[in-house]
Amino acid sequence: MSAVAQPPWHAEEEATGRRSRPRDASEEKDLLRRRVRAHRAQRSARRRTESAQRLAQVVLTIPEVAAARCVSIYASRPTEPGTGPLIDALAARGVRLLLPVLGTGLQRDWAEYAGPDDLHERAPGRPPEPSGPALGAAALGDADVVLVPALAVDTAGGRLGQGGGWYDRVLAHVRPDAPVVALVHEDEILDRVPREPHDRTVGTVATPDGWRRVGPATSETAGPAADAPG
Repeated sequence: MSAVAQPPWHAEEEATGRRSRPRDASEEKDLLRRRVRAHRAQRSARRRTESAQRLAQVVLTIPEVAAARCVSIYASRPTEPGTGPLIDALAARGVRLLLPVLGTGLQRDWAEYAGPDDLHERAPGRPPEPSGPALGAAALGDADVVLVPALAVDTAGGRLGQGGGWYDRVLAHVRPDAPVVALVHEDEILDRVPREPHDRTVGTVATPDGWRRVGPATSETAGPAADAPG
Protein backbone atom coordinates (compact mmCIF):
# COMPACT_ATOMS: atom_id res chain seq x y z
CA MET A 1 0.00 0.00 0.00
CA SER A 2 1.38 3.41 -0.93
CA ALA A 3 2.47 6.06 1.52
CA VAL A 4 -0.19 8.47 2.77
CA ALA A 5 -0.34 11.80 0.99
CA GLN A 6 -3.02 14.45 0.78
CA PRO A 7 -4.76 14.05 -2.62
CA PRO A 8 -5.11 17.08 -4.89
CA TRP A 9 -8.87 17.31 -4.31
CA HIS A 10 -8.24 17.60 -0.57
CA ALA A 11 -5.30 19.98 -0.74
CA GLU A 12 -7.00 22.83 -2.59
CA GLU A 13 -7.19 25.15 0.42
CA GLU A 14 -3.69 24.28 1.53
CA ALA A 15 -2.36 25.23 -1.90
CA THR A 16 -4.04 28.63 -1.87
CA GLY A 17 -3.11 29.25 1.75
CA ARG A 18 -6.46 30.94 2.33
CA ARG A 19 -9.46 30.29 4.53
CA SER A 20 -12.44 32.60 4.79
CA ARG A 21 -12.69 32.02 8.56
CA PRO A 22 -11.73 29.40 11.16
CA ARG A 23 -13.80 26.22 11.03
CA ASP A 24 -14.84 23.87 13.77
CA ALA A 25 -14.69 20.07 13.31
CA SER A 26 -18.29 19.87 12.14
CA GLU A 27 -17.71 22.43 9.39
CA GLU A 28 -14.48 20.74 8.37
CA LYS A 29 -16.30 17.43 8.09
CA ASP A 30 -19.02 18.90 5.88
CA LEU A 31 -16.44 20.42 3.55
CA LEU A 32 -14.47 17.19 3.33
CA ARG A 33 -17.64 15.16 2.71
CA ARG A 34 -18.56 17.38 -0.24
CA ARG A 35 -15.11 17.02 -1.75
CA VAL A 36 -14.98 13.24 -1.34
CA ARG A 37 -18.48 12.75 -2.76
CA ALA A 38 -17.72 14.96 -5.75
CA HIS A 39 -14.51 13.06 -6.44
CA ARG A 40 -16.22 9.68 -6.11
CA ALA A 41 -18.90 10.74 -8.59
CA GLN A 42 -16.21 11.20 -11.26
CA ARG A 43 -15.26 7.50 -11.27
CA SER A 44 -16.59 5.61 -14.27
CA ALA A 45 -18.78 2.54 -13.93
CA ARG A 46 -16.00 0.40 -15.39
CA ARG A 47 -13.49 1.69 -12.87
CA ARG A 48 -15.93 1.04 -10.03
CA THR A 49 -16.46 -2.54 -11.16
CA GLU A 50 -12.75 -3.22 -11.40
CA SER A 51 -12.13 -1.63 -8.00
CA ALA A 52 -14.83 -3.75 -6.37
CA GLN A 53 -13.18 -6.95 -7.60
CA ARG A 54 -9.78 -5.83 -6.33
CA LEU A 55 -11.22 -4.73 -3.00
CA ALA A 56 -12.70 -8.18 -2.45
CA GLN A 57 -9.32 -9.79 -3.10
CA VAL A 58 -7.63 -7.44 -0.64
CA VAL A 59 -10.14 -7.81 2.20
CA LEU A 60 -10.03 -11.60 1.99
CA THR A 61 -6.30 -11.48 2.82
CA ILE A 62 -6.88 -9.73 6.17
CA PRO A 63 -6.19 -12.51 8.68
CA GLU A 64 -9.26 -11.88 10.82
CA VAL A 65 -11.51 -11.89 7.76
CA ALA A 66 -9.96 -15.11 6.46
CA ALA A 67 -10.68 -16.80 9.80
CA ALA A 68 -14.13 -15.27 10.44
CA ARG A 69 -17.30 -17.30 10.76
CA CYS A 70 -19.56 -14.22 11.03
CA VAL A 71 -18.91 -10.87 9.37
CA SER A 72 -20.86 -7.63 9.50
CA ILE A 73 -20.84 -6.00 6.07
CA TYR A 74 -23.07 -3.67 4.04
CA ALA A 75 -24.43 -3.35 0.52
CA SER A 76 -22.53 -0.44 -0.99
CA ARG A 77 -24.08 2.60 -2.65
CA PRO A 78 -23.17 3.20 -6.30
CA THR A 79 -20.24 5.56 -5.68
CA GLU A 80 -18.86 3.76 -2.61
CA PRO A 81 -16.11 1.15 -2.89
CA GLY A 82 -18.14 -1.80 -4.13
CA THR A 83 -18.90 -4.63 -1.73
CA GLY A 84 -20.87 -6.92 -4.08
CA PRO A 85 -17.96 -9.22 -5.02
CA LEU A 86 -16.82 -9.35 -1.40
CA ILE A 87 -20.30 -10.34 -0.19
CA ASP A 88 -20.43 -13.07 -2.85
CA ALA A 89 -16.98 -14.39 -1.90
CA LEU A 90 -17.69 -14.49 1.83
CA ALA A 91 -21.07 -16.14 1.30
CA ALA A 92 -19.44 -18.77 -0.95
CA ARG A 93 -17.14 -19.62 1.96
CA GLY A 94 -20.14 -20.23 4.21
CA VAL A 95 -19.55 -17.13 6.31
CA ARG A 96 -22.63 -15.81 8.11
CA LEU A 97 -23.19 -12.21 6.98
CA LEU A 98 -25.04 -9.49 8.90
CA LEU A 99 -26.23 -6.47 6.91
CA PRO A 100 -27.82 -3.21 8.13
CA VAL A 101 -31.58 -2.83 7.68
CA LEU A 102 -34.04 -0.07 8.45
CA GLY A 103 -35.75 -0.91 11.73
CA THR A 104 -38.73 0.59 13.50
CA GLY A 105 -38.78 4.33 13.99
CA LEU A 106 -36.15 4.78 11.26
CA GLN A 107 -33.59 3.07 13.50
CA ARG A 108 -30.99 0.89 11.83
CA ASP A 109 -31.00 -2.80 12.66
CA TRP A 110 -29.32 -6.00 11.42
CA ALA A 111 -30.57 -8.92 9.35
CA GLU A 112 -28.88 -12.02 7.99
CA TYR A 113 -27.91 -12.18 4.32
CA ALA A 114 -29.76 -14.92 2.43
CA GLY A 115 -28.37 -14.41 -1.08
CA PRO A 116 -28.35 -11.73 -3.80
CA ASP A 117 -31.96 -12.39 -4.78
CA ASP A 118 -33.00 -11.40 -1.26
CA LEU A 119 -31.46 -7.90 -1.42
CA HIS A 120 -33.98 -5.21 -2.32
CA GLU A 121 -34.16 -1.42 -2.16
CA ARG A 122 -36.70 -0.69 0.57
CA ALA A 123 -36.79 3.08 0.06
CA PRO A 124 -35.57 5.45 -2.69
CA GLY A 125 -31.89 6.22 -2.39
CA ARG A 126 -31.25 3.56 0.23
CA PRO A 127 -28.84 0.66 -0.31
CA PRO A 128 -30.36 -2.81 -0.82
CA GLU A 129 -31.31 -4.70 2.34
CA PRO A 130 -32.09 -8.34 3.17
CA SER A 131 -35.73 -9.15 3.92
CA GLY A 132 -35.18 -11.47 6.88
CA PRO A 133 -36.25 -10.64 10.43
CA ALA A 134 -34.51 -7.82 12.25
CA LEU A 135 -32.12 -9.24 14.84
CA GLY A 136 -31.62 -6.20 17.05
CA ALA A 137 -28.59 -4.01 17.63
CA ALA A 138 -26.98 -6.60 19.90
CA ALA A 139 -26.64 -8.99 16.93
CA LEU A 140 -23.51 -7.08 15.98
CA GLY A 141 -21.84 -8.79 18.91
CA ASP A 142 -21.89 -12.03 16.88
CA ALA A 143 -19.56 -10.58 14.23
CA ASP A 144 -15.93 -11.65 14.25
CA VAL A 145 -15.11 -8.72 11.95
CA VAL A 146 -17.06 -5.51 11.29
CA LEU A 147 -16.65 -3.91 7.85
CA VAL A 148 -17.86 -0.31 7.77
CA PRO A 149 -18.26 2.34 5.07
CA ALA A 150 -16.31 5.58 5.27
CA LEU A 151 -15.68 8.66 3.17
CA ALA A 152 -12.15 9.00 4.51
CA VAL A 153 -9.86 7.54 7.18
CA ASP A 154 -6.68 8.94 8.70
CA THR A 155 -3.55 7.25 9.96
CA ALA A 156 -4.72 7.57 13.59
CA GLY A 157 -7.89 5.59 12.81
CA GLY A 158 -10.20 8.58 12.52
CA ARG A 159 -13.18 7.81 10.31
CA LEU A 160 -15.33 10.26 8.34
CA GLY A 161 -18.84 8.88 7.89
CA GLN A 162 -21.83 10.14 5.95
CA GLY A 163 -22.90 12.44 8.77
CA GLY A 164 -25.78 10.59 10.42
CA GLY A 165 -23.67 9.15 13.23
CA TRP A 166 -25.34 5.74 12.96
CA TYR A 167 -22.17 3.69 12.80
CA ASP A 168 -20.65 5.67 15.66
CA ARG A 169 -23.60 4.57 17.81
CA VAL A 170 -23.82 0.93 16.76
CA LEU A 171 -20.08 0.31 17.09
CA ALA A 172 -20.68 0.27 20.84
CA HIS A 173 -22.04 -3.27 20.28
CA VAL A 174 -18.86 -4.59 18.64
CA ARG A 175 -16.97 -7.24 20.62
CA PRO A 176 -13.66 -5.96 22.02
CA ASP A 177 -11.77 -8.62 20.04
CA ALA A 178 -13.55 -7.93 16.73
CA PRO A 179 -11.59 -5.61 14.41
CA VAL A 180 -13.42 -2.75 12.71
CA VAL A 181 -12.28 -2.34 9.08
CA ALA A 182 -13.15 0.75 7.04
CA LEU A 183 -13.43 0.41 3.25
CA VAL A 184 -12.32 3.41 1.20
CA HIS A 185 -10.47 4.32 -1.99
CA GLU A 186 -6.70 4.70 -1.80
CA ASP A 187 -6.76 8.50 -2.08
CA GLU A 188 -9.21 8.70 0.84
CA ILE A 189 -6.56 7.72 3.43
CA LEU A 190 -5.50 11.10 4.78
CA ASP A 191 -3.00 12.50 7.26
CA ARG A 192 -5.88 13.86 9.31
CA VAL A 193 -9.66 13.56 9.43
CA PRO A 194 -11.56 16.08 11.58
CA ARG A 195 -12.89 14.39 14.69
CA GLU A 196 -15.48 15.13 17.37
CA PRO A 197 -15.77 13.56 20.84
CA HIS A 198 -18.50 11.10 19.79
CA ASP A 199 -16.54 9.75 16.80
CA ARG A 200 -15.30 6.16 17.03
CA THR A 201 -12.07 5.09 15.43
CA VAL A 202 -11.24 2.06 13.29
CA GLY A 203 -8.20 -0.20 13.55
CA THR A 204 -7.81 -1.28 9.93
CA VAL A 205 -8.44 0.32 6.56
CA ALA A 206 -8.74 -1.53 3.24
CA THR A 207 -8.69 -0.15 -0.30
CA PRO A 208 -8.56 -1.79 -3.74
CA ASP A 209 -4.76 -1.38 -3.52
CA GLY A 210 -4.12 -3.02 -0.15
CA TRP A 211 -4.87 -2.90 3.56
CA ARG A 212 -3.12 -1.52 6.63
CA ARG A 213 -3.51 -1.19 10.37
CA VAL A 214 -4.15 2.36 11.58
CA GLY A 215 -3.95 3.95 14.97
CA PRO A 216 -1.16 4.84 17.37
CA ALA A 217 -0.25 1.30 18.43
CA THR A 218 -0.15 -0.56 15.11
CA SER A 219 1.94 -0.39 11.97
CA GLU A 220 1.22 -3.70 10.21
CA THR A 221 0.58 -3.43 6.49
CA ALA A 222 -0.16 -5.83 3.69
CA GLY A 223 0.96 -6.00 0.10
CA PRO A 224 -0.88 -4.53 -2.86
CA ALA A 225 -3.94 -6.10 -4.41
CA ALA A 226 -1.81 -7.69 -7.08
CA ASP A 227 -0.37 -9.99 -4.42
CA ALA A 228 -3.77 -11.16 -3.21
CA PRO A 229 -5.15 -14.51 -4.35
CA GLY A 230 -7.91 -14.45 -6.94
